[in-house]
Amino acid sequence: MTREEKRLRVVRALIAHQQHIAGVAKQEMDSAQQQSNDYGANVDRYDSYRTKMMRARDMYAKQLSNANASLRYLQEALRLPPFDIAEHGAIVITDKQRFFLSIGAGKFVVNDPDSPTGMQYYFAISAQTPIYLAIKGKLVGDSFVVNGIAQTIKEIF
Repeated sequence: MTREEKRLRVVRALIAHQQHIAGVAKQEMDSAQQQSNDYGANVDRYDSYRTKMMRARDMYAKQLSNANASLRYLQEALRLPPFDIAEHGAIVITDKQRFFLSIGAGKFVVNDPDSPTGMQYYFAISAQTPIYLAIKGKLVGDSFVVNGIAQTIKEIF
């Protein structure tokens, strides 16, 4: 498998992960709105249940907005060529973990037929994390230490 194919597989897996997050946020936002609507007219101006539902709706709306912004970034990342240096948009594989230097989405699964289990776990990390700052600018073969754990970069694409 080429570096480009590996890269596309990882980016597409994160897109699917973010689409799931966006779908759940949309579903919960709609549910909170529906519960508020079903509750009926305000009993008084200090109606705590309706306020609670509106806060929940607003929270899920913000999560949906963030997920959609991440999806727009990831769609752009599909067009990027493989990287040779660890920078924003690169996928970095170390001797201990796999990272996608992109958005703060945490752990996600990539289907990998070459893996014994058929899948690999990656971590989508944002530019604000200490590990991103430790990796940034490194090349294959370089090492870095975060939280007392040394890692060596095996592959970048």
